Amino acid sequence: MRVLITGNRGYIGTVMVPMLLGKGFDLIGLDNDLFEECTFGDKSVYGANQDIPYLRKDVRDVGLSDLKEVDAVIHLAALSNDPLGDFNPTITNEINYEGTVKLARLSKKAGVQRFVFSSSCSVYGASKEDIVNERSELNPVTTYGVSKAHAESAISKLADSGFSPTIMRSATAYGLSPMLRCDVVLNNLVAWAYTTGVVFLKSNGEAWRPIVHIQDISRAFIAALEAPRELIHNETFNVGRTEENFRIREIAELVRETMPKSEIKHAKDAEPDKRSYRVDFSKIGRVLPGFRPQWTARLGAKQLYDAFQRVVPSPEEFEGSRYQRITHLENLVHSCVLDKTLRRKTCQTRSID
Repeated sequence: MRVLITGNRGYIGTVMVPMLLGKGFDLIGLDNDLFEECTFGDKSVYGANQDIPYLRKDVRDVGLSDLKEVDAVIHLAALSNDPLGDFNPTITNEINYEGTVKLARLSKKAGVQRFVFSSSCSVYGASKEDIVNERSELNPVTTYGVSKAHAESAISKLADSGFSPTIMRSATAYGLSPMLRCDVVLNNLVAWAYTTGVVFLKSNGEAWRPIVHIQDISRAFIAALEAPRELIHNETFNVGRTEENFRIREIAELVRETMPKSEIKHAKDAEPDKRSYRVDFSKIGRVLPGFRPQWTARLGAKQLYDAFQRVVPSPEEFEGSRYQRITHLENLVHSCVLDKTLRRKTCQTRSID
């Protein structure tokens, strides 16, 4: 099976690609390389040296010819997570919703049989239910969540006898990657604890959040590609483990127990997080027997701690542009690498006599 994977050089993509190759998939990537400078340690340690051919292209600029002889698409590329989605709401909608729908329509036109879309449990937003599943009402409260919900709806309507979309609603990601992010909750708390001795909570910690390792996200996408069509055709799957739903304060306590001599502290202006949801992940295990998650939050915290001992970054690095996607994009715009629509540009400078 020939698979086009968008976002192949991102936080999840650089972990998923070696796992797909290990399963024998024929891969081609598509990535605009906005975060090519955001590397962590020696990439080869984590398998990212298994390069694949890829199109250095913005997902908004995909053409029909880019999908020639492609059997399936894994669509990861996006402005990903709630804070990053608020960087520019208009552009978030343009990339995450309009760009996704354009790619799906072109895929269908090109004869692509499967379209596996990386959505998010953020679509549940401020849930009024004790625990939500794939049939629950969506209530996104952020630009990112809204963009994903709209994209899900539009993609689902394209399903027919020759085109099978599958919606993968992943829990909040964590874990080690060659393109490490520290703007996701578990990674951020471990980074703070390692570099300062403080597990720093920016909210009151009462909100519920499910979390999942990026290797297990990758396993879920592989399981969807390998499953018989009738199991995945126009289906939605929450991606994670039901027992890995936590209050944010519980994640903080888990990190404190993992990090020697650390303590939990709250920001002075810590307030409740309006995003709160507990998620039932039983469907994916029941329908896709090939999905066997292997990580827990505690193991993930230990993995990050071990990695930080090898690389030994500073607090300034973790809060800087290498590991914080918003800061990195702001720097690229400020330095004229990108314009305000997040497209690459060539700046003209004028000398002053």
